[in-house]
Amino acid sequence: MFDALQDRFSDVFRKLRGRGRITEDNVREVMRDVRTALLEADVHLDVVKTFTQRVTEKAVGEEVIKTLNPDELMVKIVHDELVGLMGPIDSRIPWVAGGPTVILMAGLQGSGKTTTCAKLAKYCIAKGKKPMMVAADLKRPAAIDQLETLGQQLNVPVYVERDHQNPVKVCRNGVADAKKKLLDVVILDTAGRLSIDEELMKEVANIAGTTNPHQIYLVLDAMTGQDAVNTAKHFNERLELDGVIMTKFDSDTRGGAILSVKSIVQKPIKFIGVGEKLDRLEEFHPDRMAGRILGMGDIVSLVEQAQQQVTAEDAAKLEAKMAKGQLSLDDFINQMDKVMGGRSMKDMLKMIPGVGKMMRDTELNIDEGEIRRMKAIVHSMTPKEKENPKIIDASRRRRIARGSGAGTEDVSGLCKQFLQARDVMKSMAGMSMMDRMKFGSQFAQMSMAGQMPQVKSTTRAKYKPAKRDKRKQRKRKSR
Repeated sequence: MFDALQDRFSDVFRKLRGRGRITEDNVREVMRDVRTALLEADVHLDVVKTFTQRVTEKAVGEEVIKTLNPDELMVKIVHDELVGLMGPIDSRIPWVAGGPTVILMAGLQGSGKTTTCAKLAKYCIAKGKKPMMVAADLKRPAAIDQLETLGQQLNVPVYVERDHQNPVKVCRNGVADAKKKLLDVVILDTAGRLSIDEELMKEVANIAGTTNPHQIYLVLDAMTGQDAVNTAKHFNERLELDGVIMTKFDSDTRGGAILSVKSIVQKPIKFIGVGEKLDRLEEFHPDRMAGRILGMGDIVSLVEQAQQQVTAEDAAKLEAKMAKGQLSLDDFINQMDKVMGGRSMKDMLKMIPGVGKMMRDTELNIDEGEIRRMKAIVHSMTPKEKENPKIIDASRRRRIARGSGAGTEDVSGLCKQFLQARDVMKSMAGMSMMDRMKFGSQFAQMSMAGQMPQVKSTTRAKYKPAKRDKRKQRKRKSR
């Protein structure tokens, strides 16, 4: 989402690099570029004015003027102000003790509200809660069917009254049913419209007045830009929102709404939707988002996602195999699938500090089809070959290549890369998750720069002379 903004900020800070000490005029010139970059990213004009003014006031201070690394200090100032612009935010849901926590979901049609209800239900399950979803969108055709299908996928009950045309009664009865079943959370999926109208506002306000929800979240489409901010203002006037959930964060929109909504509406972004799958809902953290905007990556979120996908038992088993250098290709593929968690390789690499910028600078195109081909090659191997790729000779390579639709050179290259990676992983055994991610960041940056580090093999290959060599040795001895 923030690729264009990252590039503009990089250009801005590059102007300060190498100048030694800078002047007040230099700072003001840079801030004009920052202002332009934010406006191009569709950030609200009032937000841009306030932001640039605050950064300028801090940047023209004596500390910046005297520093020998003005670009680094400017990055820190801009980072801190971005965090202040989007925060502070408590991304946790305040659970109610002794009764179901009622969450009302509001928003316009097409913002992804129904799918977000299911994502939020899955989030609640991960927090040890027992949720129920209430199908109160009686306007959109097939909205009830969609919510029921999503509920079946999650094994979450969905309260439905198909004969009713009064969403207020459906929500009230749904909350009562959840109390009887001793459920922890009730998520109300209300109706939306293509645009804001009085009927929509009156209906959702009546639902809120009847059910007394503990949390009211507005679901906004990040691709709508400043319209999303205007929508939030109208809903907040009638509902008193507790937070915003921004969907379609993985799109190529400019991202101005995310930087504007907190300042204009004074309501925090609680979650962001980063993909279509039901587990692609993330808590919103201003400091991490500021790091992404400035191209610093988001190593903490990447570590947290990896920890969520891999259980402690699986991690222990994997750790033991890594320490012994016994990781198999099956283990490698399975762990890669878990860590990626439905993300593309490109999106995952962007979260590693420095790699995202390097990808843009080198215009590196990540071929996602390469990963599918790699999996096809592994799935064409026998269990013994997956355990020990060193036994794969020319005959086996030809068989695997035919089975996977790849070339023999692809099979050979994959085996070599895996053996090298296995040696690297053996050296990483015993590190903490954070240390591994930092090590992986350095490894990825060197690899993409064409500076693949040389790794000593942990297993020394034994030289076995061919039969002809033995005959020559005998002849020499006889002479």
